[in-house]
Amino acid sequence: MTQQSLEPRTVADDAGDKSRVPAGRSWLDRYFHISGRGSTVAREVRGGVTTFMAMAYILLLNPLILSGEDAAGNTLGQKALITATAFAAALSTLLMGFVGKVPLALAAGLSVSGVLASQVAPEMTWAQAMGMCVMYGVIIMLLVVTGLREMIMNAIPLPLKHAITMGIGLFVALIGFHKAGFVHQGKSTPVTLGPAGELAGWPVLLFAATLLAIFMLQARGIPGAILLGIVGGTLPAVLLNALDVIDPGQWASGAPELHGGAVSMPDFSVFGQVEFGGWGDVGAMTVGMIVFTLVLAGFFDAMATIIGVGTEAELADARGRMPGLSKALFIDGAGGAIGGVSGASGQTVFVESATGVGEGARTGLSSVVTGLFFAACLFFTPLTAIVPGEVAAAALVVIGAMMMMNARHVDWSDRATAIPVFLTVVIMPFTYSITAGVAAGVIAYVAIKTARGKVREIGAFMWALTVIFVVYFALNPIESWLGVR
Repeated sequence: MTQQSLEPRTVADDAGDKSRVPAGRSWLDRYFHISGRGSTVAREVRGGVTTFMAMAYILLLNPLILSGEDAAGNTLGQKALITATAFAAALSTLLMGFVGKVPLALAAGLSVSGVLASQVAPEMTWAQAMGMCVMYGVIIMLLVVTGLREMIMNAIPLPLKHAITMGIGLFVALIGFHKAGFVHQGKSTPVTLGPAGELAGWPVLLFAATLLAIFMLQARGIPGAILLGIVGGTLPAVLLNALDVIDPGQWASGAPELHGGAVSMPDFSVFGQVEFGGWGDVGAMTVGMIVFTLVLAGFFDAMATIIGVGTEAELADARGRMPGLSKALFIDGAGGAIGGVSGASGQTVFVESATGVGEGARTGLSSVVTGLFFAACLFFTPLTAIVPGEVAAAALVVIGAMMMMNARHVDWSDRATAIPVFLTVVIMPFTYSITAGVAAGVIAYVAIKTARGKVREIGAFMWALTVIFVVYFALNPIESWLGVR
């Protein structure tokens, strides 16, 4: 991605886009510039439905990731999490459609949810964790408004950006394997296959079958492979449970059966449960690192995704500029705050938006359709709750595999690149910390560049990050030396 491709369109550019709309068209056409972008209402509707089908799995995965306990031992209810996930996705995507007017859909970012579940919630309450989401969302919006986002994006070397994506991919995959019971903590080894060196129970076998099925569907290029795989894994789970083949106690997230009717009112019990401050013994340094990690997890992929999907939709010009880019980036940042207030974690643009573009979507009307489908899901929570956690976990592993494909962009023959990338990628899952992986990669990059006498290539921002991360790793001995602990 060149620097020019990261430049947003100006107001004049957007005004120019409006001039392409022929006179005499319907208000819908005029508002979304449907004819001006060479599309039709039918294509937009078809694209919106396709995008929803491709990313509907988030209604299952996000509650699965956020199902753990916080520092106070509290958990968020599954029904409330499904409602929050659907509501935040609907609101964010509708904003992108009506305001951004581009075919981009948003939902809870798995990387952000992973940080909240593994690094934030164990240190504080869920309400405080959601407050962190609001903070990072506001920070991203400020970065967009001030133009600092470009400076930050350009300051971090491209290989490290790919490494962060790959590391988060392995991290998400590990969460999936663990949630499914495929990987356990061993007695004599850090991890083991199943609880005792072998897989145990029907649920984990359904996980493995679902995982293979999704990979096979993807290999065949079947649209909506992840959702189809989850549905295909849920049906036998429901059947085996109904026939009493599986002990209900084997299901980690409860037996796959319908409780009550298929339709119910949304559960907004976690909406607005946000706290700022009161972090107790967490410390300002830890809070700062958490917010920084959330910004990393929720921001850097958004630029590439928005530009990539925009280019595929033929909205970007030769310099990578597209109508409404600044608005799209701002709404993506607002998604962090929306997700925090909703209790669903930060929202971000999904690369699955490209599936709708492939069906002909070119305008924000497609996003409006996708958002309306997410809104409709608010009333079908019981159906979504049927899906076993083990089946849904297969999609986490698939997403991890897709994120690892960034490895093709790394020059592994160059040690100055390969070593920092390697450390970033492996330390994230090995330490269960995205922050630790990013920190190791940044420090290694600066150290190797310095050893090669290429100090001028590092940049002031990377030097500042290195100092911060060195303090992060050495915080315990520093505090002991100062007599703090």
